[in-house]
Amino acid sequence: MIEFIFLLPLATGLMALALPATLGRILLLITALLHLQLTIMSWMGSLTPVFTSYFSTSPEGLLILMVTSFIFVCISLYSFSYMKESEMENKPIFICCMLLFLGTMSMVTLSDHPIVLWIAIEATTLVSAPLIFIHRSKEALEATWKYVLICSVGIALALLGYFFITLAMDLGNIDAPLTFSSLNTVASQLDPLWLKVGFIFVVIGFGTKMGLAPMHTWLPDAHSQAPSPASALLSGALLNCAFLGIYKTHILMHVAGLGEFSGNVLIGFGLLSMLVGAIFIIGQPDYKRMLAYSSIKNMGIIAFGVGIGGFALYGAFLHIIHHSLLKSSLFLSAGNILLGFGTKQVQRIGGIISYLPKTFISFFAGFIGISGLPPFGMFISEVVIIVGAFQERRYVSVGLFLLALTLVGAGIGRIFMSMSYGETTEKLQVEEKTLRLLPSYALLLASVGLCVWMPDIVYTTILNSIKIIGGTIHG
Repeated sequence: MIEFIFLLPLATGLMALALPATLGRILLLITALLHLQLTIMSWMGSLTPVFTSYFSTSPEGLLILMVTSFIFVCISLYSFSYMKESEMENKPIFICCMLLFLGTMSMVTLSDHPIVLWIAIEATTLVSAPLIFIHRSKEALEATWKYVLICSVGIALALLGYFFITLAMDLGNIDAPLTFSSLNTVASQLDPLWLKVGFIFVVIGFGTKMGLAPMHTWLPDAHSQAPSPASALLSGALLNCAFLGIYKTHILMHVAGLGEFSGNVLIGFGLLSMLVGAIFIIGQPDYKRMLAYSSIKNMGIIAFGVGIGGFALYGAFLHIIHHSLLKSSLFLSAGNILLGFGTKQVQRIGGIISYLPKTFISFFAGFIGISGLPPFGMFISEVVIIVGAFQERRYVSVGLFLLALTLVGAGIGRIFMSMSYGETTEKLQVEEKTLRLLPSYALLLASVGLCVWMPDIVYTTILNSIKIIGGTIHG
């Protein structure tokens, strides 16, 4: 049954609490590989849900599940070495929460019932909070408190949004199961006013977890304080899961004939997020916070592309894939830099090209990719979104889009040059290790590889994810 995909990491996560860290690291890696195998089987149609009232396989859910599973394998391999060399305490708790985090995110991707999806997203908050607090510093406590408080309030608003959608069913005298699949078949009968109100609350609620501005305030602190493997998972997987909740509701709005309304809402939040992320990247003194603001910007790009629709919607889904791969790689490279220099402050780090030459390669490649330059996939996705926006005659929006991209490129480039070629006040503390380098390279190669050749099953899954709301693969 397909429920094994999230039950496996939930079970092994609880087991990890009773194991010593050495065995826990092995369990983490084995679970990651088994999870990937189960995910591949679900793509092949070998696994079907038992609890069909709550779970199903949607193309957009399977796509995000595959991305999550792949990057988790890379992060687990990195963590295997990272935990040995870092000064992290409570390693069994770290392993437990990483596995529980995987389980709850997997549940999000397979949920067809709105309330089950809401429960799963709320659960991701609870199981990932200890990862942010793992170092038990004052700053970590503050970041954890902000994360739990802000995300819980946001997700409560998303629940209220689903209550309004249920009210739209009642006013339309609709007797249908409360699942996304069923709601899409009767969408035209839903009360449009309460459906609009419900969508706004869902966007604000799940947009908080996705990192859309102005609800993004937890994200820079959480990404900065979490261990680098957890930061990679937060940025590369969790934000996509929150997006999934918004996207499923956007599909409902489109089928109900309210796609223009929901699209404009997403365009507005998307552009605001891009501009906020771009502005705060400039002069950022903490390189992990810089990567966090980059995630806010990229979530804005995804929301913008989905809101535009058409060809831009195809670009948005490409962006989901490549942002997850590239940002996860960058956070793992940042982990190597943190281990090597012992600080997150940009002005205290320099000469990465000399002191950590192999990490410099992955860090440089990640910088090129996240800046939207070839040969990495974010160049293609951003071009597709821009072309799609021009097709829809959104000229002012495209201008703001390009302005944000320019600011981000300049801000990240300045920080990268300073860290790579400037002077350092720190002594190198930890040498480079192959096991901490290979995952970053694998993620970068995956992004380049998908530009050269995209497997038919991935292409078809993207197409099936967007065609229900008029997405197209032709410019």
